[in-house]
Amino acid sequence: MSNTVKNEQEPSKLRTFLSSDTFKGMLPFIGLVVILVVMNILTDGKILTPKRLRLLMSQVYYPMIVATGVFFVMTLGSIDFTEGSTLGLASIVVSKLSFISIPLAILGGVLTGACIGAINGFFHVKFKLQSFIITICTMYLFRGVCAYMTTETAVPASAAIKALDQNWLKISVTVAVLIVAWFLFRFTRIGNDIKAVGSGETAARFSGVRTDRVKFLVFVAAGALTGLAAFVNVVKVGSITATAGNQLETQILISLVLGGLPITGGAKVRFSNIIVGTLMYTVLNNGLVMLGYESQTQQLIKGVIFLLFVALTIDRKALKVIK
Repeated sequence: MSNTVKNEQEPSKLRTFLSSDTFKGMLPFIGLVVILVVMNILTDGKILTPKRLRLLMSQVYYPMIVATGVFFVMTLGSIDFTEGSTLGLASIVVSKLSFISIPLAILGGVLTGACIGAINGFFHVKFKLQSFIITICTMYLFRGVCAYMTTETAVPASAAIKALDQNWLKISVTVAVLIVAWFLFRFTRIGNDIKAVGSGETAARFSGVRTDRVKFLVFVAAGALTGLAAFVNVVKVGSITATAGNQLETQILISLVLGGLPITGGAKVRFSNIIVGTLMYTVLNNGLVMLGYESQTQQLIKGVIFLLFVALTIDRKALKVIK
């Protein structure tokens, strides 16, 4: 009799664990390992060769910087679709200013991104419009500006900025961004206020959080980080075309969700969502390319995996309309 009761309790404990926040928090790490192992098997170990790993890392730097800014926006419970157009426009500015001065080029890229973020934040806060509506509109606006500025020819960068295409530099910039962002998120009032707004804006306002200012500054910071990522992008590619940053917003959104970031934001977000998600997307994307799948098939596979992770990680109790 006791054995029967014990056997009935064990499945119950298993179901409880599988539905717990602890297990859901482990899913992104499990997913990264599974995708890495599967892709390594399917490519006969080629994806883990030193040459391929260097290529993988070269594709991680600027998306991870951009994802750091979007991470804070999504923690608010908002969303930003302008990363691609912001990166493209900021990359053009960086390229043009690189003929004058490299520090000026970096500053120009950061300020360009910050200005675009300020426009998004202003309309979102001032007119109380949902972030996805505002950022979709500005996405098309600044994508049009990028297309206009690159209509006749690609915008080249100076030889001086191309000479900076060194792994140590790109790693240093990326790690510095992650460390500063992690510190702000974990140990300062800024991080607490952002999580409070994401958990419940009205409650946060009554708790003394200046919600409008927090949201505006987060959009500005996200734009500035995308502007910094534009510098890393220019260092890598050397010249900017109309397709610069194309579909980047989709890549970042998928990366963060794959990394376990709840699309509703709030207190359950984890900083590791940035790193795990960006790595997972890069490994998945490169593996599918190495396997020779057509772009349509790649998109189908990515879409299925994306939907699966959303279904497994979404917090249905906190589900609400994106702000």
